[in-house]
Amino acid sequence: MSSEVARFGDLFNEPQRNGLTRPKKVRGSGLPMVNMGELFAYPRIRNISMDLVPIDVKEHHYLLEAGDLLFARQSLVLSGAGQCSIFLGNVAPTVFESHLIRCRLNPIRSNPLFYFYFFRSPDGRRVIEAIVEQGAGASGIRGSDLVNVQVPNPPKQIQDEVAGLLGSIDDRITLLRETNTTLEAIAQALFKSWFVDFDPVHAKMQGRSPEGMDEATAALFPDSFEESELGAVPKGWKLVPFGQLLSHTIGGDWGSDVADEKNDTRVAIIRGTDIPDLQTNANSRVPVRYTSQKKLAGRKLEDGDLLLEVSGGSKDQPTGRSLFISTALLSQFECPVEPASFCRLLRPVNKEVGMLLAQHLTYIYAQGKTWEYQNQSTGIANFQTTHFLETELVACPSDDVLKVFTETVQPLIARAHLTQIQELTSLRDTLLPRLISGQLELHEVQTHPEDVLA
Repeated sequence: MSSEVARFGDLFNEPQRNGLTRPKKVRGSGLPMVNMGELFAYPRIRNISMDLVPIDVKEHHYLLEAGDLLFARQSLVLSGAGQCSIFLGNVAPTVFESHLIRCRLNPIRSNPLFYFYFFRSPDGRRVIEAIVEQGAGASGIRGSDLVNVQVPNPPKQIQDEVAGLLGSIDDRITLLRETNTTLEAIAQALFKSWFVDFDPVHAKMQGRSPEGMDEATAALFPDSFEESELGAVPKGWKLVPFGQLLSHTIGGDWGSDVADEKNDTRVAIIRGTDIPDLQTNANSRVPVRYTSQKKLAGRKLEDGDLLLEVSGGSKDQPTGRSLFISTALLSQFECPVEPASFCRLLRPVNKEVGMLLAQHLTYIYAQGKTWEYQNQSTGIANFQTTHFLETELVACPSDDVLKVFTETVQPLIARAHLTQIQELTSLRDTLLPRLISGQLELHEVQTHPEDVLA
């Protein structure tokens, strides 16, 4: 399916447009507005939570329509500049903010989903990066340059078929990610039952068999509580400060954009903003930079490590997001991985304790407890790491209970589907250029697309 090319702007139904400026002080009521955060978090934007902003009746031309393409005008990293998302609809009329460029294609001539997938593909990124301007601390694109890029322009019927095929792969990826979320919620429920509510202990105190466990597991739990210097705890258990359960902790790194005499080692650097993406296997925005071997030696992330966000947040979102590092996650990268300078590496004393700490961090963040460890003095919220490590108490059970917990939870949070998600993502991104170039025909891949690239 080789095709002709076209100037991107010639496919438009109307000229491209930058969005609205609405300062935070006026937000809170009105219509939903797509911000940079939504664009980076949701490639396909549909019925998501957004800020509400006041809109004047004269600003109706900023309303989005299903099929509108949105491009990031600016980003702190090259990989984010010009990133494309597609608006697929919302329950309420929706507008978009000034850091985004809206492109509305002629639906008779062009399928916007086809061009969404093109701009998300490696070939599409190369087209975008050719127009990126890099300045001090940021990269960006201009709408006037975007309209002049050359894009593939196959017949509309072919566009529709390709978009349908790639959309079906995306739907499968979404289903797998939802399954991962469900499994991790089950792990959290088990953690809360055993280590927060102490359900098995309370059940045995009342002469009942603990729910959802066999006799051998139930026998590992005590049937009473005892007082400690730090409060009541199941008999034989301990309340231990978080920091005492770590063998190593160190702040992150940022390195440099390009290799030089000092920073000569290529490394992927995980930021706090990358944590939600990585939890769903979307690693495309993790910046790759250069650092020194000396810095990497103490910061290289390993299986079982924890990554903690220690700076950032907002008035509605505290710092303290965390990420459990697994072999499956590290395998997504072709180079060593380390935390960014606004994050911190936490290395537990062993894998079993690490599983407990990972669930503990997830739980207290969901409960809003990390607000207690946050201060804000210069407009940026900072996590009081030392205070947290010294005062945050973790309920530590017997070795036997911890072993059973780890064996139960490990398969749930190992993100077993990540490999399949990664393969489907690679398949989706690889199919488009091969279809456009004529290397593959649609009929070859519509039934079992995985077989084509096996």
